[in-house]
Amino acid sequence: MYGLFLVLAIMTSCKEQKEERNTTGIEVAALESRVDTSDILFKDLYGNPLALSDYKGKRVLLNFWATWCRPCIEEMPSLIKAKEVLEKENYVFLLATDQPIKTIKSFKEKKNFNFNYVKLNVAFAQLGIKALPVTFIYNENGDKVDQISGAVEWDSQEMIHRLKIIE
Repeated sequence: MYGLFLVLAIMTSCKEQKEERNTTGIEVAALESRVDTSDILFKDLYGNPLALSDYKGKRVLLNFWATWCRPCIEEMPSLIKAKEVLEKENYVFLLATDQPIKTIKSFKEKKNFNFNYVKLNVAFAQLGIKALPVTFIYNENGDKVDQISGAVEWDSQEMIHRLKIIE
């Protein structure tokens, strides 16, 4: 009886290890399919290609958003104010969505937020983005140095300070 119990225990533990390996394999495969943000290609609203490397020497605030995302739109007024303050700190603000250029242009006309809107050429999921808004911050060398998830009061003293000290 003890021998049967031991055999069942060994079989169960081997099965658990095998399942664990499969899960890990799936996670690794998912991570490998993600795109390196330094290689992300965008299009401007005229269809011209853009890359983050085009902004080397500038700090870049890259905000991922969508026209259907209420928190994304609600944070835009504070983002405009932060943009005005941080332009003299060598910042460029890019607002990227994976929606069609026609949809982005229509949004820009209706809402009248003065941003540099770009179309993302990959899916949000390929960047590991599971919820919007999310913002990536790049230093002047083009290195991603910060990531901020969720809607933020961009023009708050704390956030302006946080962005000013980015190196």
